[in-house]
Amino acid sequence: MNKIRKGDEVIVLTGRDKGKRGAVAQRIDQDHIVVDGVNMVKKHVKPNPMKGTTGGVVDKTMPIHQSNVAIFNAASGKADRVGIKLLADGKKVRVYKSTGEEIKA
Repeated sequence: MNKIRKGDEVIVLTGRDKGKRGAVAQRIDQDHIVVDGVNMVKKHVKPNPMKGTTGGVVDKTMPIHQSNVAIFNAASGKADRVGIKLLADGKKVRVYKSTGEEIKA
């Protein structure tokens, strides 16, 4: 079970974007995620007349390692760790480590 999923609100812990918050846009693989507005780079693109795109310098969001982000706990206003709790009916749910409260996804 992935502790950080698509749509979660996360906060960056390390790097040049430390302290920024954003929503997880997608998971690239087991370890990397794309967060909206975080790890932005300038990419030079060639024009493609077949597709009707113009060339130039565009801003692109690059993946970031999931160990460099933590889930944002809105109740406390801080970053939090994620734990897995087993319910009585055998289901696994994600919970905040600090409060034990279930993460709504």
